[in-house]
Amino acid sequence: MPNSDQFPLAAMPRLILASSSSYRQQLLSRLHLPFCAIAPNIDETPLSGETPQATAMRLAQEKALAVASKHPESLVIGSDQVATLDDLQIGKPGHHAAALAQLQRMRGRRVIFHSALCLFDGRSVRPGPQMQIDNIQVEVKFRDLPDAELDAYLRIEQPYDCAGSAKNEGLGIAILEHIQNSDPSALTGLPLIALCDMLRRAEVPFFTNYQP
Repeated sequence: MPNSDQFPLAAMPRLILASSSSYRQQLLSRLHLPFCAIAPNIDETPLSGETPQATAMRLAQEKALAVASKHPESLVIGSDQVATLDDLQIGKPGHHAAALAQLQRMRGRRVIFHSALCLFDGRSVRPGPQMQIDNIQVEVKFRDLPDAELDAYLRIEQPYDCAGSAKNEGLGIAILEHIQNSDPSALTGLPLIALCDMLRRAEVPFFTNYQP
């Protein structure tokens, strides 16, 4: 039977997800860590001449800092995702026609998703770096499907708030041919493996609710 030495007690810092995304909130809840979600309310417009990867990493950092500035002594998670085809950014379609146009451009093609992650440690006494940031790349190949199937998929799932118009955790998996990455949750919007690495460096206690 495990003893207290195997599961040492540690203080749980206040953890904040700088996002209003229900997808990211659902992902973070899988870690069974108490957290709250606060919308960062920043301008997410790409800068002139900015690469998609740079956009994702800048916005992840700005989201974390925007929330951290109003909530000191907290650990704040910022994340952003940018999809690219031929090095051009693919954003959230917003409506059906734009989503269909996205899928038509991407069918039979490989698309790179940049899932940027930032953890800002605002605690006065902290065990690790104040800022941790990473970018997890995911390569996705879309199936070469006819317009009728793409249109039907969109009407069923309505993924108009997702970059690339495909929810791999839902019906969108049916229009994908191939996914290659090192962090399975990165494509959904929050790279949990990378986040666990960051949280452990910040000495966040996991499994605190475990009862032997």
